[in-house]
Amino acid sequence: MLRIVDRHVLKQITTPLVAAMTIGLVMLLAERMVRLLDTTLGKKNSFGVVFEMLAYLVPHYLGTAIPAALVLGLLFGFSRMSANSETDAFMASGIGLNRLARPVIVLAAGFSLVSLFVVGWAQPYTRYAYRSVVFEVTNVEVFYLAEEGVFMQSGSRTFILDSLDRNRNAFGRVFIFDDQGAKGTDTVTASKGALVEVAGEFRPVLHLETGRRLSFKSQPGPDAANATRPEASDFAIADTPLGKISKNIFRPRGDDQRELTIPELIAQLDNPPKGATAASMRAELHKRIIDVLSILILPFLALPFAVGPRRSQRAYRFGFALVLIIAFHEIIQQGSVAARSGSVSPWLVMWLPLGILSLFAGWRYYSACFTVNRDTLDTTLDRIGDATTGLRRRFMRRLGWETAR
Repeated sequence: MLRIVDRHVLKQITTPLVAAMTIGLVMLLAERMVRLLDTTLGKKNSFGVVFEMLAYLVPHYLGTAIPAALVLGLLFGFSRMSANSETDAFMASGIGLNRLARPVIVLAAGFSLVSLFVVGWAQPYTRYAYRSVVFEVTNVEVFYLAEEGVFMQSGSRTFILDSLDRNRNAFGRVFIFDDQGAKGTDTVTASKGALVEVAGEFRPVLHLETGRRLSFKSQPGPDAANATRPEASDFAIADTPLGKISKNIFRPRGDDQRELTIPELIAQLDNPPKGATAASMRAELHKRIIDVLSILILPFLALPFAVGPRRSQRAYRFGFALVLIIAFHEIIQQGSVAARSGSVSPWLVMWLPLGILSLFAGWRYYSACFTVNRDTLDTTLDRIGDATTGLRRRFMRRLGWETAR
């Protein structure tokens, strides 16, 4: 059972944590949604496809949102407790920062397990599903993009539709001209038609009703005497599949190492798929493990930046902490790129930065929880903040935007 202290600490950090994760996911998905609309707008069920693709992107963005939200929740939650002198009251009653951090460390362990599932299983499957949908959208038959009264080209076919009902994929009064080169030409008119999806058929079927067809078995020559005779016919119903089957079947999952789960990565380290190399497989495995383990370090890293004297420069401390986290993430990202090429070892470019960050977080946490004097970094950040604030105020007074105190 959680004690009162634990419940109070979790309550203080939960609100900013949830808010940061929600806002972050919404902003990331909204930015991607604009680009997806450019790709899918006008296609069959375009808005439904967009939201399906956004759902597949949620695990991808969760991998970034979880550590960022945890850091912001810790910074804002413990900063508010420190500014309201709650941490001073706890320490006066014999409850130190190390005890206050206990529920946060347990929370970080829980988030690391969630992150393990996200990067280890959810992301590979949703990444493949997202790529599959993108493939289907970009290879959709051009009939889905048709507009009323506009000539359009689909392979060898040129067509125009007089009326269009997108809800039923139906159209009225259609003209189609199919230029087959040396094999001749086909000209088809119909009073109405529709695109029909047939179970077990990878291609959409063009269904036409009450029409006429004019066919030439070869291209007409310059000599009228040798011109081929056309074949004219009427039909009540005509069905023909559109496109090529090979263009509508997406490849199986696993050609990219990022589409493999962690057990699959481990099993195929020495036998990578055709789209990957042994170095890229190892780099991907190391990166995922580091992404999970780095979440366990965040409480020890963030808490010392959040607590401090009431007059300390909290904005600069927060800024330094966020820059540190972003820089670490970028170092790991670039290190994984270098490790995929096989030129450097992942132990050097990824595990060494993780070790340095762990030592730095441990030193800061020990200084904040088990020593009386403030460490050098705290003092330096406060001095930089005081100097910057003084320069800003003098500049504002010179411009007349602020009066001297």
